[in-house]
Amino acid sequence: MRRLQFHPCGNFKESYREELAIFETDFGRLWLIIGLVLLFGVVPFISTPYILYILNAIGIYTIAAIGLNLLTGYTGQISLGHGAFFGVGAYSAAILATKANFPFWLAVPAAGFITAAIGMGFGLPSARLKHLYLTIATLAGQLIIEYALVQFEGLTGGAEGIIVTDAGLFGLDLSNDRTFFYVIFVCLAVLTWMAVNLLRTRFGRAFIAIRDNDRAAEGMGIPIFFYKLLSFGISSFFAGFAGALYAFFMMSITPEPFNLWLSIEFIAMIIIGGLGSISGSFFGAIFIVSLNEILSFATELLMNCGSSTGLSITIAPLREFIFGLAIVLFVIFAPKGIAELWRIIRSSFRLWPFSY
Repeated sequence: MRRLQFHPCGNFKESYREELAIFETDFGRLWLIIGLVLLFGVVPFISTPYILYILNAIGIYTIAAIGLNLLTGYTGQISLGHGAFFGVGAYSAAILATKANFPFWLAVPAAGFITAAIGMGFGLPSARLKHLYLTIATLAGQLIIEYALVQFEGLTGGAEGIIVTDAGLFGLDLSNDRTFFYVIFVCLAVLTWMAVNLLRTRFGRAFIAIRDNDRAAEGMGIPIFFYKLLSFGISSFFAGFAGALYAFFMMSITPEPFNLWLSIEFIAMIIIGGLGSISGSFFGAIFIVSLNEILSFATELLMNCGSSTGLSITIAPLREFIFGLAIVLFVIFAPKGIAELWRIIRSSFRLWPFSY
């Protein structure tokens, strides 16, 4: 009979299989099961429509943030075009659903693969470019895609966008936020499982080796161009998949949301959440989406106060300043992000009362 595993007093791993295990103990598996039960069985029924909307947005942005973390946090390739790839996924799904009559379950992954192909095309310069030059190249991709979404009116609808209606999945009406909550978080769970297991393979180890020192990785026989291009493709797939969910969730898309600012928000998510950490993508998405809602609420509240009209006009443009300040403060005081803070807190509880 298998014995339950709890935290041992030391490292007694005897094989690579034990070293690469996702859960070190059965205690972690137990809390995962409890968390999933609460997430799917309790949260949707106790949440207000507004809270459900926020949770759905967090789920969608987390998928995209995981993709960017695979590219930037694990492979070391900085991208300022992730928001555009998110838009490519949204428009691909909308076009497939409205003009090709693709069902939801087929349009969403197809949009992910289309975005992956486009992302790999823009990732070709990574063969010879790195750091600032690669950042500029991805910025160019962001601007090119923004231009295409507006100018190709016959395909994208131009500034008017595309309306996606009558979305359904095996008879379920996805226009209901509670139903869509289950779809989003099931997809998030599956993609997170895929990302975590990808990092346990030789592909994930190659990504990390390229991030740490690409010349040393090449000297070890790793074809760095192939793995860089693969990282761009996987990252773009996650962004396109999330964008497709966003299109069906919002039911109406226009080019405005998929701008450079969205790419900066994704960068902020992985920096604040924690670079090179899948859990950091969750923390970053929660932080940024919550901060957006708090700033929107504060601005609206001040604008509704007659005596504070001048103050509200002054605060409204400070959104960029607050985001920049948050990134700077995290880089200075918590360079490894919220994920590292959570690890420290968790370790303190694990060692309590001997940690003081």
